[in-house]
Amino acid sequence: MNSNNKHHHPVQVHVKWGKEQITLTFSPDQGVKSLKSQLEQLTNVPADRMKLMPKSKGLWKGILKDDFDLSSIDYPSIQPPIQFLLMGSATQLTGPKTQTVFVEDLPPEEAARVAPEPSGLVNLGNTCYMNSVVQCLRAIPVLCHVSRNNRGGGGVDGGGGSFLLRALGQTFESLNRSTNAVSPMSLVVATKQAFPQFAQMGPHGQPMQQDAEEFFSGLLEHVARCTKGKDFVQDTFYRVGMNIHNDDELEGVDNVIDALFGIQMEETYTCDETMIDSSDSSSSTDVEPAVIRHDLHRKLVCNIQGGSDASSQTNVTHIMEGISLALNGKVEKRSEVLQRDAIWSRKQRIARLPPVLAVQFGRFYWKETPDSRDHAGVKCKVMKPVAFNATLDVYDFCCERIQKVLKKARDAAAKREEDEIAKKLKGEETSEEEEEGKSDKDHVMEETKEEGNVAAAGVDVSMGEEEEGKEGEEDDEEDLKAALAMSMAPDNDGAMDQTQREEEEEERVIVGPGLPKDFQGKYELFAVVTHKGRDADGGHYMGWVKAEHQSDDMKKISDSDDDNADWFVFDDDEVSPCKTEDVLKLKGGGDWHMSY
Repeated sequence: MNSNNKHHHPVQVHVKWGKEQITLTFSPDQGVKSLKSQLEQLTNVPADRMKLMPKSKGLWKGILKDDFDLSSIDYPSIQPPIQFLLMGSATQLTGPKTQTVFVEDLPPEEAARVAPEPSGLVNLGNTCYMNSVVQCLRAIPVLCHVSRNNRGGGGVDGGGGSFLLRALGQTFESLNRSTNAVSPMSLVVATKQAFPQFAQMGPHGQPMQQDAEEFFSGLLEHVARCTKGKDFVQDTFYRVGMNIHNDDELEGVDNVIDALFGIQMEETYTCDETMIDSSDSSSSTDVEPAVIRHDLHRKLVCNIQGGSDASSQTNVTHIMEGISLALNGKVEKRSEVLQRDAIWSRKQRIARLPPVLAVQFGRFYWKETPDSRDHAGVKCKVMKPVAFNATLDVYDFCCERIQKVLKKARDAAAKREEDEIAKKLKGEETSEEEEEGKSDKDHVMEETKEEGNVAAAGVDVSMGEEEEGKEGEEDDEEDLKAALAMSMAPDNDGAMDQTQREEEEEERVIVGPGLPKDFQGKYELFAVVTHKGRDADGGHYMGWVKAEHQSDDMKKISDSDDDNADWFVFDDDEVSPCKTEDVLKLKGGGDWHMSY
C-alpha cells in the first residue's frame, strides 16, 4: 500500500468490554502496542492478555495482531461509530505483602524498640556515676516493673524514697520511648533530695563527682523502704515471670530489693587462741565454742588489696580469689573462756542465694596520712588487674547445706550431658557392630553347615556337662544370699529411712527466692560499671550492658568456651555496640576503664 494512503489523524472509537462501553481516541500511526497500552490503563487488562476484534466493517479480520498496521485502514469510509470488541480479564491490584513502614512513622515506643541501639542519658554535670548505674539496673525486669508501678508508700524523709522511685520509673519509661538521649533531670533532683551529700558543689560552682557504688547502695536502700510486704514481693516477681512457690523462700525478707539482691550470710567465728591452748595436753584451757551468726547482704565484695587484714600479702589476680579473701579473715573480739580479747577466725558462707548477684570490686580505699598537716587521709584507687569471666560459679562460697542441693542439680546436669554423649557414641558403634555382626553371623553359619550336625551336637553335650556341674554351686549361693538378706533386713530398712529423710531435708532447703529448682549456682554476667581515671573523686563512669536480643550467628571467644555475645557500652548520651570479649578486658591494670 502506498504511504500516501495511510491515515495519520487521531481516530475516536468505542470499545465494548463486557458490560462496559469505553470511548477513547488513538493515533493509528503509533501502532497496536500504543492502543493496547491506552486500554490497559483504562481497564487494568494486561496487554499480553488482550484480544481485540472488530465490530464495524472495514477494519481487520479476526483477532488484532501486534504487527498489524492500523494506519492502513480507511477510517472515513467506515460508518460511525467505529467499534472494537475487547476480551480479557483485569488483574486485581494488590499492595505489597509486607507493608513498608519507616521508623520516622512509628510511635515513639515502637521506634525505640526497633532502634539498632538503645537510648543514652545526658550528663547534667558530673552525673556519669548515676547514668552508668541506671543503665545497668534497667536490664533487671523486677526493678523496672516495681519502679513503674510504685505504690507511693513507705517513703523516706517525707516521701523522698517514693519520689526517687517514681523518678527512676519515669527515666526508664523515657528511655523505652525515645530513640534520642534522655535528660534525667527529675532523677537528678530526686537523688539530691534523697542524698544531700550528692548535692555538693566544687570550688568553681560545678557539681562534684560522686561514687557510683554509694549511689547504687543508697538507691537500693530507698527502694527497699518503698516496696515492703511479702504479698507485694510475690506479686511483683509473678508479674515478671518469676514464681515464688511458698513463704519459706522469703524468710527474713520483707521487701523487693532484699528478695532480688539479698544474700543471706552464715558467719562462723572460731577462737584461734583457745584452739591452740587446747591442743596442748598439759593445758586446762577449754575450747571456745564457735559463734554462728546470720546476716543479710546485698552484694559480694571482691577484695583486691590482698586480704581482709593488713598483714596479708596475697596477690589477687582473679575475682574468685578476691571474693574468697573477703569471706575469710581474722578479727579481734572478746573470749569468754580467756576472759580477754583474742584473735578469732571469721568464715562467711552463703546460706541463701539471690536472683541477681552484685559484686563490688574494692577499687577505692582510704589511706591514712599521719605525716600530713591535717592528718585527714586520702582516698586512693587500686589499679591492679583483676580478671573475671562471663560466668561466676559461687558453689565454693556456699554453706554445706546449699552445696548439697546445688551438687544434686549439677550431678543431674552432668549425667544428662554424659547420656547425650553416650547416645551419640552408641549410635555410631551400633551401626558399625550391625555391619560386623551380619558378616560374622553369615561366616559362622557357613562353617556350621560345612562341619555338619555331629559337630553341633558335640558342642551342646559339652555345654550340658559344664552346666550340670554348676547347678549345685548356684543353688548354694542363692540360699546364702537369701539368708544374708533376711538377717540384714532391719538395717537396710533403717538405711533406706535415713536416705529418704536426707532427701526430704534437701528438698526443703531454700536455695533462693524465684530461683529454678535445677539452679546450679552459676551466674551469667549481664552488666558492668567501670571507672576510668586515677582520682577516686574524679574520673569517668560508664555502663556496659548485655544486649537483650542476640544475633543468630553468635561465635565463641577465641581460646574460650564463652559466647562472644552482643553488648552495649553507655558513655552517657553516646551508645556504642561491643562484644563480650571487649567487656572481659575491663579487668584493670592501666588508665583505661576497669570494672568497679
